[in-house]
Amino acid sequence: MRAYGRRHRRWSRRNPQPLLLLPDEPLFIAAMAAIGRALFRYRSGLAPISAGLALAVAGFALHRTHPGAWPVVAVVTAGATLAAGLRGLPWGVTRTEERVYAATATTLAGCWLALATALGPGHRPLPTILVIFVVALGIPWWAHRRRRARVRVDRIIQAWPDLAETIGLDGSRVMSAVVDTWGWRARMKLRPGQSVADVVVRVPAIESALGTRPGAVRVEQDPAHAGRCTMRVLAVDPHAGAIPWPGPTARSLADPIELGVFEDATTVRVPLLRRHALIGGTTDSGKSGVLNVVLGNLAACSDVVLWGIDLKGGMELRPWAPCLARLATTPDEATRLLADAVAVLDARAHAASRDNTRVWEPTPDTPALVIVIDEYAELADTAPAAVTYAESVARRGRAVAVDLLAATQRPTQKAMGGGALRSQMSVRVCLRVRERRDVDLILDKGMLAAGWHAHTLDAPGKFYVLADGHNQPRRARAYLVTDDHVRETAARYADQRPELDPLSQAAIDDQPRAIESRSSNADDPEQALLTALDEAPDEGLTIPQLIDATGMRRTWVYDRLQALAATGRARQVSRGRWQA
Repeated sequence: MRAYGRRHRRWSRRNPQPLLLLPDEPLFIAAMAAIGRALFRYRSGLAPISAGLALAVAGFALHRTHPGAWPVVAVVTAGATLAAGLRGLPWGVTRTEERVYAATATTLAGCWLALATALGPGHRPLPTILVIFVVALGIPWWAHRRRRARVRVDRIIQAWPDLAETIGLDGSRVMSAVVDTWGWRARMKLRPGQSVADVVVRVPAIESALGTRPGAVRVEQDPAHAGRCTMRVLAVDPHAGAIPWPGPTARSLADPIELGVFEDATTVRVPLLRRHALIGGTTDSGKSGVLNVVLGNLAACSDVVLWGIDLKGGMELRPWAPCLARLATTPDEATRLLADAVAVLDARAHAASRDNTRVWEPTPDTPALVIVIDEYAELADTAPAAVTYAESVARRGRAVAVDLLAATQRPTQKAMGGGALRSQMSVRVCLRVRERRDVDLILDKGMLAAGWHAHTLDAPGKFYVLADGHNQPRRARAYLVTDDHVRETAARYADQRPELDPLSQAAIDDQPRAIESRSSNADDPEQALLTALDEAPDEGLTIPQLIDATGMRRTWVYDRLQALAATGRARQVSRGRWQA
């Protein structure tokens, strides 16, 4: 017996007996509460049955009190059917098939209620018809994807306090959640002391806790409150397939350019008037596609003159040649083009100062000048003098509508960092990059930590955009512009391209040919400087033009000018302009 007792105690410790917890309230009340909780939990699935019971009760009440009110019920049914079919009211549905379902359900329910009001809900065959309606309309309801998703979201909201504690966001709570076409989004309130940066760094943990695929969670800052954010969970990737280009939508540079579509199906609209733009991304990231979208819209604008620089022999920009007033494919041609752009800039600035106007308003007679540079890193390597002109345009060109659009597949520190050009780019498009640090090179310092994770983009054409009105890290995909689109658009608008205004063209015609001077005096920079100063026009030559003529550094040019000025062989005509 003693051995049996020991074995029994060991067995009891290994197999504890379940405890029966008796509630303090009566069993009937506890059972009703449990049933109520179950009905509330499965309220979405029981909605067709609940609606059928509500119709039966309403029909019984109306038949007992107002049996002659069935015409009013019929009129209300007609109005509700129109509202549900045309506007999706009051259900808030937007898709066509959902509106058809809502209109059908409203019509059948209203007709049955009108008959029940006049004859009574128990009059045969009204009960049988009601059961058939509930089953027939319940099957699409139970099978609908968004309803099932809404049920899952409700359960996630209920479990969020435990999930938040697990992933290190304890104290946060979900304020509301909405199911959309691609998944669902929730408005979150964070614990005091937490910020959206704390949520961004825990995105992988959130994906693991929710059981989603990698890269399915997006976090956006609430612009009205630092302690709130919006979390989007994408069940499917809305950008899995290419998005065909609908054609140019801009007719003036003042119109925003439509680059593509965000993940919530809204269009990416970016203003380019008096703004410089930078497009960066690694090889096969879709840089050429974004560039073609921009060029396709600018080609349709009647107040823009397009110049292009493509040092890859014109491989990218040559198809747009019918719409380009000038196309440079060599370093010397690129330098000459940018030098002429500086001359246009100076002429327009002088005219604006004389006329007391602050900005140059583009029109078909006085168009803006947009210079498109494909593979800017190549220009920086092969034509340093051209980079000097480009930086001058970047600093002073916006007010007089001389804008730059630079693209590069090599977002290195040498090509992207430093200089006036990068700092003046107010529109930045970042496609996929290989290294995380390249995000800060293209966009700006601190953008990677703020959630602009361009290194995770997984398809060509996906990008982030940083511009006016686009300050949140929202993924987008650019339109797909095919070669046929390029040929058709270039041929369509080739005859409609404007010419430079007489003021700008005269500035180019009067521009001294510094490149020829440099080539003839390449072995003697001192003589090249004297020749350039002797051939300078009345208004003198700028420092970038003298750098181009001599091929020397800026400091050398300044030192020689000061020495020549001391001996009376050179003089400063105006600020930054010199002549013999």
